[in-house]
Amino acid sequence: MSPVNEKKIRRTEVGVVLSNKADKTITITVNKLEKHPLFKKYIRRRKKMMAHDELNQCNVGDTVEIIESRPLSKHKFWTLKKVIQKAA
Repeated sequence: MSPVNEKKIRRTEVGVVLSNKADKTITITVNKLEKHPLFKKYIRRRKKMMAHDELNQCNVGDTVEIIESRPLSKHKFWTLKKVIQKAA
């Protein structure tokens, strides 16, 4: 069983756009709930990520799905997959 032709499955995340000021770049925040290993209580975690938006189609407040990609710059390792919901 050779992994030569197998394609690596890339991670996807869902988050909300915080900023779209840079050209072809959006900053999003991804919120997660994690279970604490000792206390078994759920903790909110937040991560800010930069993603590539080729068409500059996102605005602040949009809910988007991003997918892992090759490094595009020093901070960009994600690409916009689709806009799930536009901001009101």
